[in-house]
Amino acid sequence: MADRPGDQWDRRVANGLAFLRRRLAGDYEVDEFGFDPELTDAVFHPLLRLLYRDWFRTEVSGVENVPVKGPALVVGNHSGTVALDALILSAALHDKHPAHRYLRLLGADLVFRMPVVSEIARKTGGTVACNPDAERLLGGGDLVGVFPEGFKGIGKLYADRYKLQRFGRGGFVSAALRTGTPIVPVAIVGGEEIYPMLADIKPLARLLKLPYFPVTPTFPWLGPLGMVPLPSKWLIEFCPPIPTAHLTDSADDPLVVFNLADQVRETIQQTLHTLLERRPDPFGP
Repeated sequence: MADRPGDQWDRRVANGLAFLRRRLAGDYEVDEFGFDPELTDAVFHPLLRLLYRDWFRTEVSGVENVPVKGPALVVGNHSGTVALDALILSAALHDKHPAHRYLRLLGADLVFRMPVVSEIARKTGGTVACNPDAERLLGGGDLVGVFPEGFKGIGKLYADRYKLQRFGRGGFVSAALRTGTPIVPVAIVGGEEIYPMLADIKPLARLLKLPYFPVTPTFPWLGPLGMVPLPSKWLIEFCPPIPTAHLTDSADDPLVVFNLADQVRETIQQTLHTLLERRPDPFGP
């Protein structure tokens, strides 16, 4: 017999109470980095799902290029004034991937110095963007997500949207080479329009010890309401993986590292152009 509506709510309430009992009793596991899969699945992913599926109407393609098992380094473009693209990418990948894999994000030091934010980052699988942590995760067979543009990417002006910034010194490539891990470039369209950055008040950023202080069409003019992201249309495409197993002896060769980083960057940039052609209206259906 089909469940009655009341039966579904009874199950949800029972599951919710069981979840709370486990949390209060400490009957849950976290790994050495602080990752809490149960909390991620029960709290954070449902919230992000509302954003990527309903608010941003996200379309994901190429997920078959992400390995079903074993390590891979997922490298994406960064944008949006606030780094929502990293969170959206991790939730969308988990939902769309046939093995529902978790993406272990590498974040800047600033993220892990901020109260509350640092705890959330750890609980959802994040860790500091450094080669030792990246290599440990990759060595353990995890999917690792990195955004080599860093603050240069998320803090660029709207006039420079979808123009990739410099990829630093290619540290992410060295981590992939040392572990023989394939690199999966991913292009994300949509993040540039959620908080279009019109200006950067540098003196105020220095006073607050921030990498930038953004001025957008809604912030700081509307106060807290200015933090509501605009409902842009998002497209995410995972590109074919770039193998590195044959280059493990070249992890310390600057020329090899630079060329591979440039290949990844060019792949993402060209894919962005293709996706933008598919999405002529940033706020379309």
